[in-house]
Amino acid sequence: MPTALRICPLCEATCGLTLTLDGSRVTGARGDRDDVFSEGFICPKGASFGEVDADPDRLTGPLVRKGGTLQEATWADAFDTIAARIRPLIETYGPNAVGVVLGNPNVHTMAGALYPPLLLGALRTRNLFTASTLDQMPKHVSSGLLFGDPFAIPVPDLDRTDHLLMLGANPLDSNGSLCTAPDFPGRLKALRRRGGTLTVVDPRRTRTARLADRHVAIRPGADALFLAALVHTLFAEDLTDLGALADHVEGVEEVREAVRDFTPEAVSAACDLDGDTIRTVARELAAAPSAAVYGRMGSSTVAYGTLANWLVDVLNVLTGNLDRPGGALFPLSATAPAPRPAGPGKGFVLGRWTSRVSGHPEAKGEFPMVALAEEIETEGEGRIRAVITVAANPVLSAPDGRRLDAALGALDFMVAVDPYLNETTRHADVVLPPPPPSQSAHFDFAFNGFAIRNQARFTPAVVPLEEGRMDECEIHARLILAVSGMHGAPPSAVDDLAVDTTLARAVAQEHSPVHGADPQAVAAALGGATGPERRLDMMLRLGPYDLTLDDLLQAPHGVDLGPLQPRVPALLKTRSGRVELLPAPIAADLPRLRAALTAAPDGLVLVGRRHLRSNNSWLHNAPSLNSGSNRCTLQIHPDDADRLGLADGKPARVTAEGGELEVEVEITDTVRNGVVSLPHGWGHDRPGTRLTVAAARPGVNVNQLLDGTRLDPLSGTAVLNGFPVQLAPLP
Repeated sequence: MPTALRICPLCEATCGLTLTLDGSRVTGARGDRDDVFSEGFICPKGASFGEVDADPDRLTGPLVRKGGTLQEATWADAFDTIAARIRPLIETYGPNAVGVVLGNPNVHTMAGALYPPLLLGALRTRNLFTASTLDQMPKHVSSGLLFGDPFAIPVPDLDRTDHLLMLGANPLDSNGSLCTAPDFPGRLKALRRRGGTLTVVDPRRTRTARLADRHVAIRPGADALFLAALVHTLFAEDLTDLGALADHVEGVEEVREAVRDFTPEAVSAACDLDGDTIRTVARELAAAPSAAVYGRMGSSTVAYGTLANWLVDVLNVLTGNLDRPGGALFPLSATAPAPRPAGPGKGFVLGRWTSRVSGHPEAKGEFPMVALAEEIETEGEGRIRAVITVAANPVLSAPDGRRLDAALGALDFMVAVDPYLNETTRHADVVLPPPPPSQSAHFDFAFNGFAIRNQARFTPAVVPLEEGRMDECEIHARLILAVSGMHGAPPSAVDDLAVDTTLARAVAQEHSPVHGADPQAVAAALGGATGPERRLDMMLRLGPYDLTLDDLLQAPHGVDLGPLQPRVPALLKTRSGRVELLPAPIAADLPRLRAALTAAPDGLVLVGRRHLRSNNSWLHNAPSLNSGSNRCTLQIHPDDADRLGLADGKPARVTAEGGELEVEVEITDTVRNGVVSLPHGWGHDRPGTRLTVAAARPGVNVNQLLDGTRLDPLSGTAVLNGFPVQLAPLP
């Protein structure tokens, strides 16, 4: 059978696949052994590519609501409806009458990277909500404050480090997050084979924790206290050594004073760890020839998420491991702008504007996802009357889904770019379904910026676009035209405008590869058969490696651009031009963490969990992925189960401030006492969806236990982990 290459779009590892084809149907998937990055690695998600691609529940054409029901329609009818309905709302109520919601799968496509910024520019709305405030915003905020750029996120140099301290991450099940690393498990095993050390801090004995040299079973939500105690120990025992960074960091002594109260003994009760363990971890981190600290979901979606992420990089700085091989380094994507000369930048500012109802400060131009419902419900000037969602399902992924479910039903108008009728898109007046991934070209704009090795890979569409479908990039371009008052213009006008705007700016920048050139001549030289390909070619040409799209087409397994290299001070964009180790917003939030030292610990608290065959809510409709041990159960330690009278396989009622759920109990000693675990992304039991497999095994929506009031104040991120619950057995 013929084969074709495709980068997997189903998680952040971005593995190269070799697909087998029967005509236009994908019949199998295996790892591409010649891929310069993944070298043949594949996980169950990648192996299911053909099944996901051919899901019979995928919409094949647009839907338009007529007479109260969604009906099949032509593409022309769909975009005519959008133009006729959304422009009058903007003209009557202003641009903020439209809210935009971007979901997790959005960053797994070329269209999702290239067009939403243009959509926001066309709408001029400040009402942007994304999955980042349900996941990674604390890292963006801490990086913005430390380095001046919210996308300057250092990643652990997995292949060269001697010591890895990992918090709230389970890459053996998640494949990694904000750290793009195919075969993360294999890289951790290689670390140990070469004599390195892996320490995992997690309230669950995950598959990753079982691999570790040391598993620190911390109380959930206490990561920031634990990290602060590590920093305190480095100062107290004179273990700090900034190395080559010393001339590029300010605020070290201020940090010393800020963590003075966070002794190992002071945090011991809150973390449920003894002081000696904390000191040992700090000493080993400082003594390692090279080391990296890495934290993810479990340390982000908690009450002190931004402080925890800040402290991760404070530790990397104080041990001299930031921006050096074997430590934590900053990737340099092939489509990143060419590096500018070192010097002061504009810096990063929080709260440039606030939300209308509760006054939530923006972070990176976004409001907390939990604020969406109230912005729709609350009458008055600036109320959100229309919503555009792109690959988003916040009814399941955000707290208090019932409230948001009702709010979406009260909108004047809603558009969804999504291949499914799910719990959120069932409310849409127009649904614009992208084609299956096999019919779309692919380049990882977002994840290459978090990759542990610099590389570039482009895969054209594997099979031709089916008749009646529309390319995802064209869908986005036509949507932009429809909402901007340019309905009817050719979609190429959107890409042409993007190229012209970018080149006009680039030729004026002294550090740009095209400085002083004629922008029209540069545009005329661009390659690519489509608008998106021309834009990719432009970004490669303006990038740091002197690459073109043709270079990638001539290298179907990718172009290796080498290991990560030190990039400080050139990447710093702070106002000082230095790493600002104790930014003012962080200092202002530390008293809240200090108060946690004496707060009485909660009783039972709940944490989420990942599964290798899952990725939030959007892969539950594939039979091979929604099976076996990938179950929505409440995991609880045997001692807690015995104390509460809970039995394995029997139902229990879980109650928290947002509501209650009935769920099957799974008794296991892989979760520490005082903690229960329920996975994220389930609850496929609402009417009006077309998710046959998911609906047959719906599970329960853990976020319905939350009312949306628990937030990390600096980032607006929902507290999805470490919140108190009560349990009771059911007959």
